[in-house]
Amino acid sequence: MNTIMNSEKRSAPVATNEEQPSLIPPVDISEEKDAYVLVAEMPGVSKQDLEILLENNELTIIGRRTVNIPENTEALIREIKPRHFRRVFDLDPTVDTARIEARIDQGILTLTLPKTEQVKPRKIQVN
Repeated sequence: MNTIMNSEKRSAPVATNEEQPSLIPPVDISEEKDAYVLVAEMPGVSKQDLEILLENNELTIIGRRTVNIPENTEALIREIKPRHFRRVFDLDPTVDTARIEARIDQGILTLTLPKTEQVKPRKIQVN
């Protein structure tokens, strides 16, 4: 099995006012003919609270979950806390970083990591 990336599996602070450690979101990675697909769970993270950075073939995913408490209310039980998610991947050179696509829906982030043309399977015509 080809591995497309190595993952940093340690918790680290996300740049926020609170220096709370971030959570490591669980991911699934699969391979298609033309791309790799990475799916990460980040419950409560919206598009506006998501950052995806790419630098020197290092992909960093940062998600921030906030908790909105209605004004003029008194909390009786408060178990839901703001959380931050962070995970770093070293991308394999076979990933075409210029064409990476991302979408998030209900806290599920899906990244499509296209393969470079050189590594895609192709049929060679015989003359």
